[in-house]
Amino acid sequence: MITLHGFGAGFGLPEISPYVTKTEVHLQMAGVAYERVQAQRESSPKGQLPWIEDDGEMIADSHFIRLHLERKYGVDFDEGLCPVQRAQAWAIERMIENHFAWTTAHVRWLVPENFAKGPAMFFKALPPEMQEDLRKQIQHEIAGNIRAVGVGRHSEAEILGLGVRSLAALSALLGDQAFMMGERPTGVDAVAFGVLSGLMTPYFNAPIRDQAMRFDNLVAYVDRMMAGVYPDHDWTPLFRAPEAVAA
Repeated sequence: MITLHGFGAGFGLPEISPYVTKTEVHLQMAGVAYERVQAQRESSPKGQLPWIEDDGEMIADSHFIRLHLERKYGVDFDEGLCPVQRAQAWAIERMIENHFAWTTAHVRWLVPENFAKGPAMFFKALPPEMQEDLRKQIQHEIAGNIRAVGVGRHSEAEILGLGVRSLAALSALLGDQAFMMGERPTGVDAVAFGVLSGLMTPYFNAPIRDQAMRFDNLVAYVDRMMAGVYPDHDWTPLFRAPEAVAA
């Protein structure tokens, strides 16, 4: 039995972190038995979530967890893809994780009203005199990370423009397909679903979420993935098919 260490449910999502979600999708695709437990970043070998424990071996970071699953359990998450398609899937994954996800991070962390009802609640169990200092410290760290990757050096309008361009690219790549690389899910769908569902949850409000909801195929994709991965989660479908025009 593999143990998946994550943040847990919240913000209208079955899992708060898109990267823990990514790993959970991979675990389901691999068909291996696992259990989820709530954990803190400090417990991880790399100081981040997710991490898994598998027969006494601890593996941190969603990418290296994927490699572990493929190696140990003989899984090929990109089965059926040719070398060019595998390269395209890797490029899409890097765009999502290394750029697009950072354009959406400020939705939770740097929009005051979202932070107050979202990440700020992580600290409510602490003594009152510690809560505000830790909130400010973590928010400062996140803002520093967003700036370090370059995204945080731009204006709000420029960040929104970058995010919308990535949304348009993902929408064009998905097209009329059921999944990112065709009619069956592959490895890249795990991270695409994790980040897009984290953006589209109705719990938070932001201009980039409003823009994301305009891409019908991406909205339907999130609903489809949610129903397949988390069928028991209380998720109200976001996609609304246009009403038929009366003849």
